[in-house]
Amino acid sequence: MDTGSPEPTVPTADTPAWRRLPPGLLRMRRLLLMVWTVLIALAVGLPLGLLAGPGWAAFALLPVALAVWCWWLLGRNWRSWRYAERADDLLISRGVLWREETVVPYGRMQLVEVTSGPVERYFGLAGVQLHTAAAATDATIPGLEPAEAERLRDRLTELGEARSAGL
Repeated sequence: MDTGSPEPTVPTADTPAWRRLPPGLLRMRRLLLMVWTVLIALAVGLPLGLLAGPGWAAFALLPVALAVWCWWLLGRNWRSWRYAERADDLLISRGVLWREETVVPYGRMQLVEVTSGPVERYFGLAGVQLHTAAAATDATIPGLEPAEAERLRDRLTELGEARSAGL
């Protein structure tokens, strides 16, 4: 069973060493889902219960049913994210139905940022945003541990400077 460990997979000659996102990202997203579900269920159920009668308050169960489905979808989405550092580029793979794999050559990187909003900081997470000359190839790796995000930023910046020196 996949535990979602951020430890790299064993590389072979044909496959890169993929790293998964830490489970803290999934916990954060699921907690936010629960908070929003409670707020929406109250916003739907309370007015209907007070104005139209208690039977109508049962419509507050619709957001709860939707949240159960979204809980499962969040897990599938989280398991689909992975990234790998290769000799000349960074691979980012994600997606459940539509699989998307982004390849960002180190020499094309112009800016590497580590971002962390208030909720992410509370959960001890940070994201890495990669900017290139072409906006279509900008890439993001969400939900990393701050030490890993900083290590990745420093490594990508170093490799980007080394690869772009020949341009």
